[in-house]
Amino acid sequence: MPDLRFFIASPPVRLAQLAALTGASLADGISGEDLVAHVAPLGSAGPDAVTFLGDRRYVKLLSQTKAKACFVSAQFASEVPEGCIALITPRPQAAFALAANQMVKPRHHDHARPIHPDAEIEDGVILSPGVVVGPGAQIGSGTVIGANTTIGPGVAIGRGCQISANVTIGFALIGDGVRLLAGARIGEAGFGVAGAATGAIDVPQLGRVIIQDGVTVGAGTCIDRGAFDDTVIGENTKIDNLVQIAHNVTIGRNCMIAAQTGISGSVTVGDGAAFGGQVGIADHIKIGKGAQLAASAGVMKDIPEGETWGGFPARPIRRWLRETALIGQLIKRSGKIRDEGAKE
Repeated sequence: MPDLRFFIASPPVRLAQLAALTGASLADGISGEDLVAHVAPLGSAGPDAVTFLGDRRYVKLLSQTKAKACFVSAQFASEVPEGCIALITPRPQAAFALAANQMVKPRHHDHARPIHPDAEIEDGVILSPGVVVGPGAQIGSGTVIGANTTIGPGVAIGRGCQISANVTIGFALIGDGVRLLAGARIGEAGFGVAGAATGAIDVPQLGRVIIQDGVTVGAGTCIDRGAFDDTVIGENTKIDNLVQIAHNVTIGRNCMIAAQTGISGSVTVGDGAAFGGQVGIADHIKIGKGAQLAASAGVMKDIPEGETWGGFPARPIRRWLRETALIGQLIKRSGKIRDEGAKE
């Protein structure tokens, strides 16, 4: 269930209403009068939730779901377990996105004053000119907020933090001693898109960002909130400028991430990992504890604990260096052969 500090849930909705909204059809004999109150992924949906099956890889999860209803294609409608009602549609993820956008909405700053009267600000907090603090936000003592920074509804910021100018923070829980440099964007929606007959639909991002104690986030860096699970940055991790961290990423403690790195959704990074500049990591990759990535590495598969990789696609660095040297020798030799042929 989405965190209600950040989201507003609608009253329960009848399945017939969801079917009409999304164009889905109910199985024969189903009246559609059953109510659902929440949206949730297959693995965590409860008996009052609607979910969806978007990929055949998760059919096993479908067979185990506790959801009241599930958007599913006709191909997998027979896999819906007893007690779960099938909402049949050729585009289950898009239908789910439409339902979720109807049932859950983000909270907004709904007051004319820039500092909402429901915000909780401890003694010793410094708010620079132009700061906006939303309803239910909490800011701990000794924290300094730079000019024109926006703190969204429900956001919690710990003690002794340094938040620079023009930062935006939403859907986030932030620990003590955190530094967010100018222009950082924390908690914006991750890149989730579903194809529909009318075109692409934004899939609502209903998770949070958790930034633990002692983290530094560089200028212009973006850390997206989770789709359902949280995006988590572990204690004392240091992130450079212009880094992109997508939804559902988990980064361990004491990691170092250099500028222009891009980390795709649902990546897991172990404690003490270090990334050079412009590293790119594909989605759902696991980076082991203490692993290191050379600058501009393109990571397409899991990296074991303690190993150093480089290149594109990334591979163990000694192998990459040997292969690069060999290619250089082959090119040089090929050029020499052509030169000799021209002389003849």
